[in-house]
Amino acid sequence: MSKVLIIGAGGVGRVVVHKCAQHPEIFSEIMLASRTKSKCDDIVADVQKATGHPAMQTAQVDADNVPELVQLIRSFGPKMVIHVALPYQDLTIMDACLETGVHYLDTANYEPKDEAKFEYSWQWAYQDRFREAGLTAILGCGFDPGVTSIFTARAAKHHFDEMHYLDIVDCNAGDHGKAFATNFNPEINIREVTQKGRYWENGQWVETEPHEIMEVLNYPNIGPRDSYLIYHEELESLVKNYPTLKRARFWMTFGQEYLTHLRVIQNIGMAGIEPVKYKGMDVIPLEFLKAVLPDPGGLGENYTGETSIGCRIRGLKDGKEQTYYIWNNCSHQAAFDETGAQGVSYTTGVPAALGAAMLLTGEWGGAGVFNVEEFNPDPFLDKLGEWGLPWQETVGADLEL
Repeated sequence: MSKVLIIGAGGVGRVVVHKCAQHPEIFSEIMLASRTKSKCDDIVADVQKATGHPAMQTAQVDADNVPELVQLIRSFGPKMVIHVALPYQDLTIMDACLETGVHYLDTANYEPKDEAKFEYSWQWAYQDRFREAGLTAILGCGFDPGVTSIFTARAAKHHFDEMHYLDIVDCNAGDHGKAFATNFNPEINIREVTQKGRYWENGQWVETEPHEIMEVLNYPNIGPRDSYLIYHEELESLVKNYPTLKRARFWMTFGQEYLTHLRVIQNIGMAGIEPVKYKGMDVIPLEFLKAVLPDPGGLGENYTGETSIGCRIRGLKDGKEQTYYIWNNCSHQAAFDETGAQGVSYTTGVPAALGAAMLLTGEWGGAGVFNVEEFNPDPFLDKLGEWGLPWQETVGADLEL
């Protein structure tokens, strides 16, 4: 049994607290901290009522401030930190973990606030420090990145001698009833989906214009959806760890109304991350937009439909071509009924809590910085269904791609 500190009180933080509290045999004491303590108090009150976990508390912390983080970690004494705040804060929290001697887990790679740049180089640079400290840092343990990488690891271990073509497919077929809303932090979401597309082919990265490449793909229990090639961070680690891949791509579904809103937001400058002067003050347009858009954490109550996220892989097994599709579908309503959060938060939060359990129970471990596909996928996937995200697989399917 171990103490765990969870940083971040958005929709994902709510799910992580809930799932950890369902397993007091692993997470004996839980602290939730964020910049706004009242959000933590609300979540913990709801979770204690639902689960009866006996040892939960909250705290206020500025995750950009290493001394504040260090003070909080030392006063609470957790074995690990689960970071589900903003990816801008990955490095400060990793620094604090090193200073205090605790393990680290996150769900999204670091990006600098002043540039929409998604790469692992900053966090991979911590490899020697975590190894020398005898600590584990687990990177990208949400769904994508996270479960999609673990799905790929399962494919490599059990179904292929060589993987050649990987397509990660992410469909949100839910309806929240809003004219325009993002499913997680608007600032991060809009930065992610408005950047140029990028995919790996024949040993190099190929860049595309945003939403330039579209395919109509069929998703289980959902049907056909317009799916757009975008860049997503797990591609970077997967092509590094599976060098037989000749091509690796990521696809995400967007409705036409959503894309129209995005184009308008970009065309009028509201997606900008450079400050502009307004009445003598510096205002960052995207941060202002975030303040007026619906809170993703509040979308769950009337959210219908489901997500479907998985990996479609082609390669060789015993000298013959093999195709393989592994996926999870998640109901927004079922997620809300259990945790008070919608499906996108649920699919990110459940793997983060389970990844922490893998570390604390000794199923995963080692000194250094690891992407999740570097661990044994089997114990994680053995438990993923009972933790709330059942998955399915099929061999020999038509991959459409």
